[in-house]
Amino acid sequence: MSDLFERHIDGYGTVRVRPLDPAGDAEVVHAWVSEERAAFWGMTGLTRSQVTDVYAHMATLDTHHAHLVTKDGEPAALLQTYEPGADRVGETYEVRPGDIGVHVLLAPAGPAGRRPGWTSALLTGMTAYALLALGRRRIVVDPDVRNTRAIARFRRQGFETGPAVVLPEVDIPDVHLPEKHARLAFLTRQAAFPDDPA
Repeated sequence: MSDLFERHIDGYGTVRVRPLDPAGDAEVVHAWVSEERAAFWGMTGLTRSQVTDVYAHMATLDTHHAHLVTKDGEPAALLQTYEPGADRVGETYEVRPGDIGVHVLLAPAGPAGRRPGWTSALLTGMTAYALLALGRRRIVVDPDVRNTRAIARFRRQGFETGPAVVLPEVDIPDVHLPEKHARLAFLTRQAAFPDDPA
């Protein structure tokens, strides 16, 4: 699949975003979501086939999109974007024009282990895609309130912490999401890219 976005980050590398291929990317995505560290993603018990089905269903939607993010050609993150007004998060805060919802699952650390600044640079690339390439004004994220590492990471990235909310259970054909206690956080384009004229 062709790239939707590419950004070179000095001292880091090239971040690219492309649509997720539900079947072609199933092996790498299933490996990521099956790890204990991905428990808050909510897919640890799914088979590879079930993961493929989840993302095949998402690919039919106009409001929710899954992407594979690469760094210098290597898979680095799963990025989901969505319209907050068409998602359960939209029931918990006042959605503004130009808002975009984002879920991020980072790839596990490679053989070199954790590297200072690596995640921040990758998130900068994904933020540039959501806010600049897609022309959005504000990102909203909704990590589980127990996922303190993710909440702290978003704060370090410049997100402003919002309220703790309860996302209602979703139980419709093809989709079941249990109730979720989440901490909202927001990042405006002006805060993330103050020098951007848009």
